[in-house]
Amino acid sequence: MKSLKKLLALTLAVTLAACGGKTDDGGSGEAEPEGKDYSDYTIRIYSNSNSTERTTWLINEAAEAGFTISIDDNSVISGDTAAVQAANEKKDGDLIFGLNETRWGQIVDGTYENLKLLPWTPAWAGEIGEYKYDGLAYGIVIQNVLMLYRTDEFGTNGEELHFDHWADVVDCGYKWYRQNKIGGTTNANINSAILYAFTDPASPAGGISVDGWKTLWKFCAEGVSGGDDYKYGFVPLNKGEVAVSEFYSSALYGQIDAAADGSEHPLVGALEPENWGLVDIKDGTYYIAEYIGILDKEGRTEEETEAVKAFCEWFGSAEVQAAWAEEFDSFPCNKEAAKIVYGDAIPEIYTLPNFALSTVAGTDMTYAAYVAAHSAEWTNIMTNLGFYWADQADAKPEPDWDTLDWATLTQKAE
Repeated sequence: MKSLKKLLALTLAVTLAACGGKTDDGGSGEAEPEGKDYSDYTIRIYSNSNSTERTTWLINEAAEAGFTISIDDNSVISGDTAAVQAANEKKDGDLIFGLNETRWGQIVDGTYENLKLLPWTPAWAGEIGEYKYDGLAYGIVIQNVLMLYRTDEFGTNGEELHFDHWADVVDCGYKWYRQNKIGGTTNANINSAILYAFTDPASPAGGISVDGWKTLWKFCAEGVSGGDDYKYGFVPLNKGEVAVSEFYSSALYGQIDAAADGSEHPLVGALEPENWGLVDIKDGTYYIAEYIGILDKEGRTEEETEAVKAFCEWFGSAEVQAAWAEEFDSFPCNKEAAKIVYGDAIPEIYTLPNFALSTVAGTDMTYAAYVAAHSAEWTNIMTNLGFYWADQADAKPEPDWDTLDWATLTQKAE
């Protein structure tokens, strides 16, 4: 892992060398980035990308760059729903970063009464491609959900897995992992990936065909849950308890590097897999991008707003995003940052087709926007019908699909 100071110095040195120049200290030391000191104003941040390690790193690096920030770690605020609700209720936020297209679409569309975005375009806006709400919010980190499988004797014994859709896992003939609760960003993204093949704008079942809900029920009923011991799907796959599993991209390589610490039969080979692989899925996968946006905070002065904008310029810059990616095993939206970290060797997990931005047939919406429009209904359906029981001994009976009242099931239970 590179510290931000070292990464900045390395980037500057490479740039100057290419131009025939030298560092500010004659080439013998690390050049410090120049900038105004904004530390008199405490910038209040809300985020779900807020592990203790991330918040500590960001507070310290921001201080070195001349900013004072306040951000709660995930012992105080955990998850995207909690982050957005806290920001909306407290009305003291200067900016939000993290979340995903679903939440950002809601913020941009004015779903939350007290969360209005300040019009703003950063200097690095041209470096992040399609991941932006022009003039309002801009991409920081790209993540996706992955379907992994073991290729050894604990999995397919060398058979390659090829699916058309994520939902095909329920007919794959191998044991798969499934999450044990409805809530959570990663859990929701797995559900979104599975339901993608069943979009039906005319369906009263939350815009998903009944066959889609039947398939998701089968995924839940026949899948293996580790109960509360397995928050996500890496552990059971690593132990050889399942052949197929789901996991999120940003932590995968780090988990594989440390896989032997948690298993007698670990996965081996991060960038060059030896006993595991990605399921080849024709559709691709469901990407999310985490964004950053400045809140239009009542009572903030022009000078204080300048500090917030300067922080966002700093945080989203190629150098800082490269350091963030190095430190936390993530992939930056910023293409220049990706070059710093990976050169031309972009990891395979970030080259998969992205169906989140595909247009849903019969609509003018991307699938990410479609998810945002229906996510509350999907959560209500799964909650009302009892999807994702944690204890396999407490398995729920399959619903009588022909008699369901979808108008009621799509509403929050009393």
